[in-house]
Amino acid sequence: MNKNLINFIATIILAYLLSLFMPWWSIMTAAFATALFVPLKKAAVFFVPFLAILLFWFLYSFVMSSDNDFTLAKRIAVLLPLGGNPYVLMLVTGIVGGFAAGIAAIFGKQLSLLSKTK
Repeated sequence: MNKNLINFIATIILAYLLSLFMPWWSIMTAAFATALFVPLKKAAVFFVPFLAILLFWFLYSFVMSSDNDFTLAKRIAVLLPLGGNPYVLMLVTGIVGGFAAGIAAIFGKQLSLLSKTK
């Protein structure tokens, strides 16, 4: 299997498992660990975990919000300048999580390179 796909799937699975008992930053731990053990090259180091967590958080927030007919998501989307659209709020949530995961993955890649040179 392609390393990008392995990293993508491993990041989502690890992020889900860690999110069951850890706070929101567990996605950063998942991206860090997968970047440390499944090496990627160039821009894929950032974008693969970014897209994995964007998808994970979008779907996770969709599932959580659909249980209550998007009531809370609509109210938060009104507070933010999103026009009251809960789907845009879910997308923004995914993008924020994706940036956090991408930066953590870059740190994991840098740490793996540092440990290989010594």
